[in-house]
Amino acid sequence: MSADIIVSYDGTPNDDDALALGAALAGQQAKLALAYVRHFHEFDPLREELAQHDALRRLRTGQELLSDPELATHVLFSASTNDGLEQLAASDGARLIAFGSDYRTSPGRAEPGNTAQRLLDGGTVAIAVARAGLRMHIGEPIHRIALSKSASDDGARETASSLSAQLGAEIVLADDGADLLVVSSRPGSPPGRIALSGAARTELNAARTSVLVLPSATSLRW
Repeated sequence: MSADIIVSYDGTPNDDDALALGAALAGQQAKLALAYVRHFHEFDPLREELAQHDALRRLRTGQELLSDPELATHVLFSASTNDGLEQLAASDGARLIAFGSDYRTSPGRAEPGNTAQRLLDGGTVAIAVARAGLRMHIGEPIHRIALSKSASDDGARETASSLSAQLGAEIVLADDGADLLVVSSRPGSPPGRIALSGAARTELNAARTSVLVLPSATSLRW
């Protein structure tokens, strides 16, 4: 089953934040899927069975949190988590991968972990990073969307406008209590690739909300 949004999910609290953000971005229109990446098959059959059972158990936790037993799930095998997720997005036609923040992130801030950081440097899929603690508001919609002060292309503005219309959200200033900050890639970067300017990285580091980072010359709509 194809998906518009893939949530990188392993059942940890910060990935529950990603689940909350993915569901909020999906609204009533987009298709959501959960993905867990395993790095190798176990040689011993019993250990392999246990590892696969554990992966499926983690994904079922996500289904239960959203009260959706039919929610699409994927167990991937890839030596690189970011490569596996990007390949799934390409095969599924997904345009967004949602992550939780790094486990050390203080509540209210969005801090990409290692996998998200790698995809923020040349990735081909839009990346969303949930603010730490968003899981406490799972099921709540996005009310306020802001454009990054460094937003420099029409894709970011079109995305903010489209999401606002689809989710019934208001567009506000970045420092006006936004639920989501939309960030564009730097001017002149290769179309379809994420490349952040220094100003954008500074703004991301200071953000106290979930963030959505777009590849160059890209806009999102479901």
